[in-house]
Amino acid sequence: MAVLEVEPDMAETRSHVLQSLLWPEQGLSTERDLFVRLDGQAGWSASERRVELLPGGSAGFDTAFNLFNLGKWQVHCGLEDLGLRLTGAGRVEVVVMQALQDRSWERLVNEIVTLDPERPLEIDLADAFDAPATETRGGVLFFGLKALGPASLTAADWITRQAPKRLPRIALSITTFRREAAVARAVARFEDFLKTSPIAPHLHLQVVDNGQSARIAASAHVTPIANENLGGAGGFARGLLEAEARGATHCLFMDDDASIPMAAIERSWAFLAHADDPATAVAAGLLSARHRWAMWENGALFDRVCLPQHMGTDLRDLQQVTRMELASTPKTPANFYGGWWFFAFPLDKAEYKPFPFFVRGDDVSFSLANRFNIVTLPGVVSSQEADFSEKENLLTVYLDLRSHIAHHLALPQMDRGRIGTMKTPVFFFLRALLQCQYETIGAITLALEDIMRGPAFFMRHADMAERRATLGAMRRQEAWQPLDGPVPLPRKRLDPDRASVRWLMKLTLNGHLLPFFRHWGNRLVLGPGERGQLRRSWGAAETVCLDGAGKAYTLRHSKPAALRAGWGFGRALLRFGLRYPRLRRDWQAGYGAAASREFWQSRFAPDRQG
Repeated sequence: MAVLEVEPDMAETRSHVLQSLLWPEQGLSTERDLFVRLDGQAGWSASERRVELLPGGSAGFDTAFNLFNLGKWQVHCGLEDLGLRLTGAGRVEVVVMQALQDRSWERLVNEIVTLDPERPLEIDLADAFDAPATETRGGVLFFGLKALGPASLTAADWITRQAPKRLPRIALSITTFRREAAVARAVARFEDFLKTSPIAPHLHLQVVDNGQSARIAASAHVTPIANENLGGAGGFARGLLEAEARGATHCLFMDDDASIPMAAIERSWAFLAHADDPATAVAAGLLSARHRWAMWENGALFDRVCLPQHMGTDLRDLQQVTRMELASTPKTPANFYGGWWFFAFPLDKAEYKPFPFFVRGDDVSFSLANRFNIVTLPGVVSSQEADFSEKENLLTVYLDLRSHIAHHLALPQMDRGRIGTMKTPVFFFLRALLQCQYETIGAITLALEDIMRGPAFFMRHADMAERRATLGAMRRQEAWQPLDGPVPLPRKRLDPDRASVRWLMKLTLNGHLLPFFRHWGNRLVLGPGERGQLRRSWGAAETVCLDGAGKAYTLRHSKPAALRAGWGFGRALLRFGLRYPRLRRDWQAGYGAAASREFWQSRFAPDRQG
């Protein structure tokens, strides 16, 4: 291990920054233990973005957002040289640790050094590459400081002398629809970020305004684009085509609230610059805005349904974080996908453009069709209200099911055969039936019928106006209404936690085969965040759903309604099964036309002429 003092002007020419520190940010995440752990006489200044230490105080960066996943840089970028650059003041003990899979962790560095704010300190980490050859290579690294006198730390960078393989020109594309305040804040954060970011010359922001109401001002770094409301798929397709026209090498799809640490863009840029595979893409993890220390998904797999990866990981717990990072180091499987809250990809590898799903499933399809090498990185995360069951309604269920089936019909590598594909609508049907969501079953049936109309139907109805109206008219019992009077009291006659009760309910389709069940079954009251918990619904003949804002709706057991809904679904499912071979041929033949540049150019042409 070598410790070198480097002149500031020399540091830029000798090394390339791979990853800098992330710090807590008001309005985004102030969960400090995700960024830095302080102990003893130690403090953090949010305004100055620095750690202050008195003798004995310590700062540890063994945290979810600031550890360095060396294994990913080795596997995907062929990294062979690494250092740590510290900027601060005072005499400190510095320790660099290496967490390896199924082995004792290594103490790579344990030295006493003096930090000088005018002369950054570089620590060579050649020893990190001595780890045995495994799928996770050098594991994850993190460092910590202990003050031996008054000390401070203002910056830390993981650096390399390896030159980047490319200099990505990234067009960031935000799609927004009538969220004027949120997108305005996102643009302001981006403009502030560019004032100090070293990669500012390589970035440009496009705001695709599907509602044509955002009033974003054009600038040297920002281009507003008025667009027809074709949903997220149409908005991001417009952004992709505009990025190509601008001469960008990469595009970064982002949510309109841009609820990410802006420095995550720098981390993504550096990884794309050094990646061996030009098809490499970076996907952000998703945090729950309700609990910003909880991972909702660190990427996801698709196989009949969406399967979030590492859901529930407590990002405050180093052991859990390390397991997640090590598990996500090897190259991801072919059915891995990234959400469009943050997805950076190479434009020349996007053979297929977004499919016109309107919303729901467009990001899954885009990832699977284009075979990107998708990577997740520490600290590259977005936070939002991630409990999708809370957003569930007839429209979202309709959109979810038709996209789920389309993936398996259209993409050869996702083919699960007739029976395997039919399991998906059956799962959606049973979930709705068991919760007495008979109107939802109608939406499921409609989705199945529309799938049988083929890709051309999606091209003709890219704006979803007709279907949105149809589904809106179907919603009566499952529509939110102002709460009329006090909340009904729960009634519990059957205990869903008892195995015998659950088995009885499963065998009788949650009471649909039991006489007079609506009179003696449970009454269940579900608050915000509790919808979609099927286990609690066993034995429920009536379910009162509350939204936390004074609105509610009630689901009631009804055998006639279940019979009518089930009959319609069964007929559609039978037709789907009989037509399956032809449907698969039609979808595989027609998918490319619907996910093509030519299709989207034809949709956007009136906008250009106007």
